Amino acid sequence: MEITRWSPRRQGDIGELSAVTWLTEPGAVVSMPMFHSPDYDLIADFGGGELMRVQVKTSIAWHKRRFIVALCTRGGNRSWNGVIKRLDATCCDRLFVHVGDGRRWFIPASALGGSSSISLGGDKYAEYEVTSGQPLPIRAPSLHSAPSWRDSRAVKGDAL
Repeated sequence: MEITRWSPRRQGDIGELSAVTWLTEPGAVVSMPMFHSPDYDLIADFGGGELMRVQVKTSIAWHKRRFIVALCTRGGNRSWNGVIKRLDATCCDRLFVHVGDGRRWFIPASALGGSSSISLGGDKYAEYEVTSGQPLPIRAPSLHSAPSWRDSRAVKGDAL
């Protein structure tokens, strides 16, 4: 079976749509920055003056029965200058993650620490898992068997 895959930009767009859908279900008003924002992708207004800056990530990278999610950006074009930008917990409030099999998490930025990636699907972030969405367009492995695919670039921490 051929593995299909979207471009990183398309996959990111689907992640943002997933976050907007999930945030609006309980009644949040969601806004997007007018121009590119390096620190957050969405602003969620839950009323009462509470605004939440949300960074959105997606991942199809599977390693050791977990999804690997890059928390850093290594540029976005072919002329990468060697600068790695890590997610700064002071510049966003929450991280919304949508992974290959459709599972989603809404994690406080303060719970992330300073690493360049996190591993989802185990106990560490289990309390932040929210309702599932649609799977991303790639054949996801069974969670109880060895995966039949692996994105080795993402396992090394590259942004998808």
